[in-house]
Amino acid sequence: MPPINRIDPLHVGNFIVDIPVIGASAFSEVSGLDACIEVVDYREGNDPESNPRKLQGLKKFTNITLKRGLTTDLALWTWFQNGLTGSVEKVDFTISLRDQSDVPVLTWKVRNAWPCKWFGPTLSANSSDVAIETLEICHEGIELVVA
Repeated sequence: MPPINRIDPLHVGNFIVDIPVIGASAFSEVSGLDACIEVVDYREGNDPESNPRKLQGLKKFTNITLKRGLTTDLALWTWFQNGLTGSVEKVDFTISLRDQSDVPVLTWKVRNAWPCKWFGPTLSANSSDVAIETLEICHEGIELVVA
């Protein structure tokens, strides 16, 4: 019997986010890589069938949330603040999941993205945790590419 080609699952901890307006950056967490197609029930008025047909509706994409340790690098805040002042800067960016050798294996290409919400850290005198900033990014679509 020939050997079976085994494909191991990828680990979630080795990734990089590359946004042109801030460059490649180390984030501790990325979430929101979700997409769905709405289902539209359709039945013609003279259709004797009691079950409607299922048609494709709108495509929807969840906002992507990025988290990283807060530093004096204000690139995320600046990108968001530009939107607050009325000059939203839409960009395409990538999120790459890497293998154990740091070679990109899967890359999500995000289209026409811009920051729609920024969260500052929760400050507490009783904690020694890292201050985390969070940026929520809306976009017009994602494409998954296998390297």
